[in-house]
Amino acid sequence: MKDRIFIDTNVLVYIHLFDEESQDKRKALQNLLHRRIDAELIINVQVINEFYNVLLRKNIEDNVIQEKIHSQLETCSASELSLKTVFSAWKLREKYKYSYWDSLILASALENSCSILYSEDMQHGQVIEDNLKIINPFEISL
Repeated sequence: MKDRIFIDTNVLVYIHLFDEESQDKRKALQNLLHRRIDAELIINVQVINEFYNVLLRKNIEDNVIQEKIHSQLETCSASELSLKTVFSAWKLREKYKYSYWDSLILASALENSCSILYSEDMQHGQVIEDNLKIINPFEISL
């Protein structure tokens, strides 16, 4: 069975930004994702919205952002957020003490049966609900 990997917004931003600051991280992510070619990549509508907002703040035009999102959706699945996701996020927030927004990411990753969450913002190596391992892709040896 393929690994299901949830991609957090910050990771998605590094994949698509081509500024000098992001160059090393983008290359590291490309290498990592190339090695995980057999995995199924997942994002959700929250990640899409956050990604859009980050790129808007970097003065990237709407049509370019939309093209990047459509391109990303060719290589990964996008899931919806539901009330079930919200309620699950509340419980995860209480248990693990992450922000509400990070808890929504965790809840969505769990709902989508992901075993790995690539995120730069959460605790590297932590396992959530005995199913989901948080991996900071910049803290692992490539």
